[in-house]
Amino acid sequence: MAIQRRRLLLGAGAGVMAGLSGVSASAQQDAWPVRQVRFVIPFAPGGGQDVFWRILADRLSRRMRASFIVENKGGAGGGLGAQEVVRAAPDGGTFLTTTSSIAILPALYPNLGFDPERDLTPVTTLCEVGSAILVRTDSPFRSLSDLIARAKVEPGKVTYGSGGVGSSNHLVGSLFASMAGIEVTHVPYRGVAQAMTAVYAGEIDFGVSSMLELLGHVRQGRVRLLGVTTTRRLPEIPEVPTIAEALPGFSASSWFGMFGPRGLPPALVARLTPELDALRDDEELKARLAASAAVILLDGPARLAARMSEDVAKWKGVVARAGIRAE
Repeated sequence: MAIQRRRLLLGAGAGVMAGLSGVSASAQQDAWPVRQVRFVIPFAPGGGQDVFWRILADRLSRRMRASFIVENKGGAGGGLGAQEVVRAAPDGGTFLTTTSSIAILPALYPNLGFDPERDLTPVTTLCEVGSAILVRTDSPFRSLSDLIARAKVEPGKVTYGSGGVGSSNHLVGSLFASMAGIEVTHVPYRGVAQAMTAVYAGEIDFGVSSMLELLGHVRQGRVRLLGVTTTRRLPEIPEVPTIAEALPGFSASSWFGMFGPRGLPPALVARLTPELDALRDDEELKARLAASAAVILLDGPARLAARMSEDVAKWKGVVARAGIRAE
């Protein structure tokens, strides 16, 4: 009896140890391979996208048993931060969290030093953000048709501003002019805020800006929007037509994307995907995006890769046709 009892106790102990070992192995498997993960935003702090990536970092820190932190590294139109991620080890410790301006860089900088399509691993698109053509509230242009008609009668006399040569809003304006068959004069400013101020002051006829900056101004009655760059009207401002309603085929939405370095193991992307998918139902994230007229996506690596490829080709064409050179 004593021998039988000892055998039972030993067997139970072995079972407990095996169970603990299994739990330990499972926990180790579930843990992210790098304890501190960087989200590199390739722009100066304070941009409209920062808050969204910080929410993602916070949620993933809770879910992935690792610390996800956000770092801003601006310079060269987003190129410096992107290069840092391109050179990082593909171990899950560094990600580029950026805007669709990453797809503009190859068109502006032939000697960029890296290829966004080749040297980055797509993870997911966070959201889509529209831009709009805006005029001051007392502008004689009541519609895109008015603006186009004036520009055709007086080529080069209609002016528009952007946040700088080669900026996304500069290229959106250039695409609009090209598709409308008009000649307008571009006036670059040091940032979108200055360009919008110039619109208010009557220094320029119209501007192009992201809805991240515009929606609050619209609600305050400071500007009038003539058209949005999305393919559908925005639920927040359904009275504003799309540019495509005047120029069929026009589309120039921005997106926020998350990339790893080239060689990031597919298994790590696969582990991240369901965690990111689950954030589509995060109430704070949805509310923050909706407040900026942004549409949450989180639709995985394949769709982000397709967006990147489409936009690289589009902006190379725009830059070549307009003869735009980065300053």
